[in-house]
Amino acid sequence: MAPYSTRRSFLRNSLFISAASAIGCGQDPQVGNQPELKVLSSQGGMQLSLSVRVAESFHNKKESSMTIEELIDLALKHDFRALCMRASTAGIHTESEVLRAMADKILDSGLRVAMVTGDFVVPQNDEHGPDGLRNIKPYLDLAETFGADLIRVCMKREEDIEWAARASDEAKERGIRLAHQSHNSSLFETVKGSLDVIKKVDRSNFGIIYEPANWMIAGEDYGPETIKRLGQSIFNVYVQNHRLNPEGETQVGTWAHGPRGVDHIGLWEEGGVDFSAVFEGLHAVEYSGYLTIHQSFQGVMPVSEAVSRSSKFLASMTSLV
Repeated sequence: MAPYSTRRSFLRNSLFISAASAIGCGQDPQVGNQPELKVLSSQGGMQLSLSVRVAESFHNKKESSMTIEELIDLALKHDFRALCMRASTAGIHTESEVLRAMADKILDSGLRVAMVTGDFVVPQNDEHGPDGLRNIKPYLDLAETFGADLIRVCMKREEDIEWAARASDEAKERGIRLAHQSHNSSLFETVKGSLDVIKKVDRSNFGIIYEPANWMIAGEDYGPETIKRLGQSIFNVYVQNHRLNPEGETQVGTWAHGPRGVDHIGLWEEGGVDFSAVFEGLHAVEYSGYLTIHQSFQGVMPVSEAVSRSSKFLASMTSLV
């Protein structure tokens, strides 16, 4: 699957030039020899990205209840700048012609693709999650088709670190970055573990998708000091919200604490993630990448209502100084 149009190549190159222009010479002492890399938004601040996960159920990541046209319309209606693509809508399993048509629809709408998750096993976070690191080329092709410069990956074992470094080298040749979500039951379940992995991979185009809800569930500090430690290694920010509840209908597995019960709640609801602390930290490090609504709303409330309320909440938080 090769890049196929001058128009798409222009978009992709403009994104990569923006990223490359932000590479600095400094080092973050917490993460080793990591040159600074920050993707700057076109208007200098955080910009909203809508994950297609909003139309998935929490327990079924393989199907979406919305078409790409409906997702585009939803994003435009609520002033999002980008979509975050997942395999439920399009992935390495999707026919190339379908991918190209979908990419054209997104681009023609004025949206961009902030990131791609190219298969089902990465978000399922199972033993096959890291397989893509052994053969990263199809994921790079997918990212290029969508004009995206960021791919989500999965790491479960120490041996995955070497493969992540190799995949990062291959990705760098095509101006693409790799990132791992702060995710339970993975090498990124803890802050310390995440920083250790980033240091060991030691590639400027390898970083983290900061997502505070998972670290809250794992009992980790996800606030301003942690964000400062991560610094320029934050390539994307996911936001979703849960409330810890031992009697909760959903059980989230962790390596450190076993299964933990949670209730799914809106970003704007209390009792879950302390978003005031989250945005204090993001503003402190002058984060200016994408802020992605990554919550599954099926079974919680209508998707359109949840996205509307979430976007208004995030707009109020990103305007804080």
